[in-house]
Amino acid sequence: MNIVMLHGVNHNMFGKRDPAQYGTVTLDEINQALESLGRELGASVTAFQTNHEGAMVERIHQAFEEGADGVLINAGAWTHYSYAIRDALAILTCPIVELHMSNIHAREAFRHQSVFAEIVKGQICGFGSDSYTLALRAVVAAARRAHP
Repeated sequence: MNIVMLHGVNHNMFGKRDPAQYGTVTLDEINQALESLGRELGASVTAFQTNHEGAMVERIHQAFEEGADGVLINAGAWTHYSYAIRDALAILTCPIVELHMSNIHAREAFRHQSVFAEIVKGQICGFGSDSYTLALRAVVAAARRAHP
C-alpha cells in the first residue's frame, strides 16, 4: 500500500515556527514517525513538502499517475483558499485525509473554512504532531475498505 504525505507551505519551518501553536517537532521527525507507523501498518509512506503551489499540484498529479492508495494532506494556509490544489485533489480516486496540527476551528475565523472539506474523506486537527499518525491510521483503514 502506497500512501503519499503532502506537506504544505511553511512546514519546513516546523520546530522553529510558533512553538506555542505547532510544538517543537521538526518535519523530519514527523516524516520518520509516519514511515515507522507505515511499516507497522503495511504501508509505504512517501513525504513531499513544498512552498510552491504549482509544485504541490504537480505532486498531486504524480500521485494520481502512480496510483496512490491514499493521500494525506496538511496544506497549511493553502487549505483556506487554494482552489488549484482542491481541483488537483479532486482528480484523485483514492481516499484523502486532511490534517492539521492545530485546531483550525478554534483559531482565526479565516482558518475555519477548508476548501478541501467537500472532497476529502475526513479531517483530523488539533492533536499536534499526533494528528499525522492519527491521519495515517485513518487513510490506511479507508484504503483497505476501498480495496478489500
